Amino acid sequence: MIQEYQIRILPEQAASEEGIKRYLSKEKGLDVRTLNQVRVLKRSIDARQRTIYVNLKVRAYINEFPQDDQYVHTEYPDVSSRPRVIVVGEGPGGLFASLRLIELGFRPIVLERGKDVRERKKDLSNITKTQKVDGESNYCFGEGGAGAYSDGKLYTRSKKRGSVDKILNVFCQHGANTNILADAHPHIGTDKLPRVIENMRNTIIKCGGEVHFQTKMIRLILASDGKKIAAMDAATADRVIGVEAVNLLTGAEETYRGPVILATGHSARDVYRYLASSKIEIEAKGIAVGVRLEHPSQLIDQIQYHNKQGRGKYLPAAEYSFVTQVDGRGVYSFCMCPGGFVIPAATGPEQLVVNGMSPSNRGTAWSNSGMVVETHPEDVVQFVMEHGGPAGSKAGSIPSNSETGFIPSEAETDSAAQLTADDLAKDPLAMMYFQQIVERQCWQQGNMKQTAPSQRMADFVNNRLSFDLPKTSYAPGVISSPLHFWMPPFVAKRLQEGFKTFGKNAHGFLTNEATLIAMETRTSSPVRIVRDRDTLQHVRLQGLFPCGEGAGYAGGIVSAGVDGERCAEMCAEYMKQL
Repeated sequence: MIQEYQIRILPEQAASEEGIKRYLSKEKGLDVRTLNQVRVLKRSIDARQRTIYVNLKVRAYINEFPQDDQYVHTEYPDVSSRPRVIVVGEGPGGLFASLRLIELGFRPIVLERGKDVRERKKDLSNITKTQKVDGESNYCFGEGGAGAYSDGKLYTRSKKRGSVDKILNVFCQHGANTNILADAHPHIGTDKLPRVIENMRNTIIKCGGEVHFQTKMIRLILASDGKKIAAMDAATADRVIGVEAVNLLTGAEETYRGPVILATGHSARDVYRYLASSKIEIEAKGIAVGVRLEHPSQLIDQIQYHNKQGRGKYLPAAEYSFVTQVDGRGVYSFCMCPGGFVIPAATGPEQLVVNGMSPSNRGTAWSNSGMVVETHPEDVVQFVMEHGGPAGSKAGSIPSNSETGFIPSEAETDSAAQLTADDLAKDPLAMMYFQQIVERQCWQQGNMKQTAPSQRMADFVNNRLSFDLPKTSYAPGVISSPLHFWMPPFVAKRLQEGFKTFGKNAHGFLTNEATLIAMETRTSSPVRIVRDRDTLQHVRLQGLFPCGEGAGYAGGIVSAGVDGERCAEMCAEYMKQL
């Protein structure tokens, strides 16, 4: 017999299957000897009162054993002889698009500018050792995308767009712990996720797909280019039929034919420049900008669990979520990493960007989150113009391999620098210019290295210089800096007011034991690649499917995965009509 129960128990009871069995035996009148197995279906922690409870939905197997796996299997057929679809980018959007294409009987050809997930790790380590960033292999570029080494949280609010459960089950099928199916805020962990990503790639290859590393798209191929069609028929003139790419190891240019799922991630600025210079429709999109705020994890445990002893033996590192409004803009916590690290997330020279991640055990001495301010295109025009317009963002923004033709020429960039404020307000790259200017300022404040400008939290709120700084998880190191003075004032002022509010809501949160580490700017894409709501194709170019976070349609691993599956499904429908 199988029975399901909703129960509310103490953390020490929820810590083991035997503890749950004993509770069911006592409270539900079950004979513990007949309880062969208890499977946790849903798990959440209620820490609103001093006594902490764990809410569980459990399935009890009485006098029998489960006959199924804890996750739903997906069948992936051999597609080696099936029609090709080009997937640009092997982050979550590209990975899930590729796997869904295989399900639907199409052959994904994946182009990834960075290295495989294991080789990539060496370049991440070098950032701390050498203070230099590899422009093609870093915390944002490479197999797995920005999510691979940026925590692995699987929580999303985008549940109306597709099946979140499907995404979680695919992760489990490829090696993730099945706890992610039950937890309210599921988390794989930065240390576990790379192996899962490898397994997903191996599935793609085993089924007949291809994965090409260090292969960078340089342009889209249109049916109307080079007299590739007999007549300028309206149905075919604006149709993407493939991409040209460059092998970054050999420098050789290569051509890949097929419809294109463009899943390049939120930091592929050269892609945005290419699209803008080619008059391919894109638009500026609001982003959130701020800092990484790092507390001792024990302090957050004490605050959230209402206990001076912290979390104790049976509770996980505590999370928090704060949100308020200041002068018409949201101020909120973002990507909270309990028991985690702050990491350098720049993608090129003369940039300093930070992000957060947590290992699977969330066991470090620090907890951090992005503390960010909602920023719209109209908010940044004056700031960008005061700092030289697009020209002010130019330094360090053009990669050394710009001779590939992917990047607009210097003349084009210089002409863009002559934009007026009115022109800039209409420029689809306005938010990207803002990001670049702020990141360069941050790099300058960090001694032109990856050492991050930092300030104690209470000092920041009170406009005081921090004469020393607490120990931090940020490996490249921190340097004291008056963030309140040089950060964009519409960001700094709102953060100060937001911190005051959060300090009132959670006693002890606003403290000089906490450190602000600058800056958090890569919360999402600064650009949206405009697509049709129904077909998910670009509004003008057939056969081009802008996908995931880089296209402006997702925010995080799961939502990018969901969008990848949706784009694959629409691409399959498009292929059937050809």
